[in-house]
Amino acid sequence: MLVELAVHDLGVISHANLVLGAGMTALTGETGAGKTLVVQAVQLLMGGRADPAMVRAGAVEAVVEGRFVQADGSERVLRRVIPAAGRSRSYVDGGMASAAELAELGSGLVDLHGQHQHQSLLRSRTQREALDRWGGIDVRPLAAARAELRALTENLAALGGDARARAQEIDLLRYQADEIASAQLDDPDELSWIVEREDLLADAATHLADGHAARQALSGDEGAIDRLGAAVALLASRKAFALVSGRLGAVAAELDDTVEQLRGVLETIEDDPQALADVRARHQLLRELTRKYGDTLADVRAFGAQAAERLSQLERHTELAAELEAGIEAAQRHVEAEAHVVAAARRAAAPGLAAAVSEHLTSLALAGGTLEVSVTGDAPSDSVELLFSANRGAPPGPLSKVASGGELARVMLALRLVLTAGPPTLVFDEVDAGIGGETALAVGRALGSLAGQHQVLVVTHLPQVAAFAHHQVAVRKTDDGNAVASNLVAVTGPDRVSELARMLAGQPAWASGRQHATELLEVAAATRGGARE
Repeated sequence: MLVELAVHDLGVISHANLVLGAGMTALTGETGAGKTLVVQAVQLLMGGRADPAMVRAGAVEAVVEGRFVQADGSERVLRRVIPAAGRSRSYVDGGMASAAELAELGSGLVDLHGQHQHQSLLRSRTQREALDRWGGIDVRPLAAARAELRALTENLAALGGDARARAQEIDLLRYQADEIASAQLDDPDELSWIVEREDLLADAATHLADGHAARQALSGDEGAIDRLGAAVALLASRKAFALVSGRLGAVAAELDDTVEQLRGVLETIEDDPQALADVRARHQLLRELTRKYGDTLADVRAFGAQAAERLSQLERHTELAAELEAGIEAAQRHVEAEAHVVAAARRAAAPGLAAAVSEHLTSLALAGGTLEVSVTGDAPSDSVELLFSANRGAPPGPLSKVASGGELARVMLALRLVLTAGPPTLVFDEVDAGIGGETALAVGRALGSLAGQHQVLVVTHLPQVAAFAHHQVAVRKTDDGNAVASNLVAVTGPDRVSELARMLAGQPAWASGRQHATELLEVAAATRGGARE
């Protein structure tokens, strides 16, 4: 549900913030006040075409923002910025988005009815889904069958149908798999420690020379150990130096251990040119493998496994292809069977939907109008089209070609009355075009009824329609001598009576107009079982 709409510098609207509730909200106002700008703002939030000409004269940019509350209570905030010069920008929940992403999200939140380019009813998919909802047709088995067929077809294509290309791929995969397998990458951490091994071997002679020199300085004749032993012997019998003597003894023991450790390290160092050459060759091989097949040795091993698996598939191409082709034939038969089931169900449901909608058209000033639901084509389960005739005896044609904006809006209204599903918010513009009197009351009554299942926002110039709204917002235009501006004002109580009286008689203060307005509100309240403003 759209709970808040903020509009800045769009057309004649300078700044407006509209808080919306559940039920039906009527937008009213004099011609040129900017009622349709509110619908235009919603269209922009749904990814509609943005034009710099929409920006209010003298403004840098127009901004439209809508806050929606979904069925689970979560909120979504859609925002559209239209610069006076440059491309528009779109945002979803504060993050940047494309207009296409805005349209995809918005289509599940709002349905617009009025201008052809924004009519979801004109889309084949919408018409098909409407028939399915009416007939309670479960298309999930057909969708699953098609998904299975698509997956099998993609798998067959992935095998490679061209013999020459397949042979080339086999040669490449065999080379890659053999190269990785022959490297015997048993230790995924080998690349890290082999660098240390290479450094050690590369400087082995220097390491050995320095190590032996250090050992000689410590344990050779007149070395550190001998001198430390002499010092300990001199102080051992002197009580005054007992503490120092003890510490020197500990140092001597530690030094012996250190010399032994140094000897062990020296024994591990090889001054072996061949070993160095082997390690360098191994290091180069590992670097080459990671350059070609992955950032780490683990990635290289994974690549090798995938190459081996793909190689096995290609070498078994004939066998696998035969299996997949058999599976595809079976899947095609399954799709055809499910398609016939769906097509039969749609053909059976089509007359009922057409009759139900046509019945409502009579009360919506389309007494001669009829709707037909056509289910045809080579793939009947997919070929659903709504055909409309506005006049009795005239051949029906596609909605997009034969219905005016007002007729289309009323057809959608009639369709919505017989269906329960759809986006939570419905916006109607031009729904009351060319009607009045009892027909206007019928349209208002129908919109009020629809508001029991959806949030309904309707732009209307008819008081008979506006009276059935739970809420009414007046779009008022002001002129300070410098610029014209419009604002949105929620009208309730006496103010709403005045607005309806203005719509009825042109003068909000006339007693006759106010009396008629009050009567309209009472009729509407009685029809829906109570008022809500």
